Amino acid sequence: MSGLEIERKFLVKKGDAFKREARSSTHIRQGYIPCEGATVRVRIRDEKAYLTIKGKSVDHGMTRYEFEKEITLDEAEHLMAFCKGGIIDKRRFLVPSGNHTFEVDEFYGANQGLVMAEVELSSEDEPYTKLDFIGKEVTGDGRFYNSHMLEHPFSEWKDTIPAEFLH
Repeated sequence: MSGLEIERKFLVKKGDAFKREARSSTHIRQGYIPCEGATVRVRIRDEKAYLTIKGKSVDHGMTRYEFEKEITLDEAEHLMAFCKGGIIDKRRFLVPSGNHTFEVDEFYGANQGLVMAEVELSSEDEPYTKLDFIGKEVTGDGRFYNSHMLEHPFSEWKDTIPAEFLH
C-alpha cells in the first residue's frame, strides 16, 4: 500500500472502556531504522510483519505519504537489528465508531501508562464520530510519535499530561 495517510490522534481517558468496546486486539512490536527525511519502521503484528516508510507530516501532522509492504517474520527479525533506540511494545485495540475504526494503542515498557487513539480519514475534513473515551487531540504533537517515544519515553514526561489521561 502507498499513498497519503490522513489521521487524527487523541489521548484516551483513564479507564478500560475502549477494551470493552473493542472488536479485536493485536500485539505489536516495532522499531525504527535511522533515515534522513523519512521514518522507516519495521513492525511485527502478531504473526505478520511489515516494512513502512513514512514521509514528513504536513498540515499540522495530519497528512503524510506512507508506503507499506508485508515482509516475512524472518526478514522483520533481521531488520530489527538495524533499529535504533530499542523497540516500541504495545497492544492495539480496534474499536468501531460509525463508518470508522479507532485504533487504540496501550503502551508497555518505558511508555507504560500512555493510551492513544487514532482514526484514519479519507480527507482532512471528513466527519467522524468521537467515542466517549476519546479525549484531547494530540495530532501533530511530536511527543506522541512512536519514533520520538523511543528516545524520549512517556515515563520521562508523563507529568505534563493531565491525570485524567494517565493509565
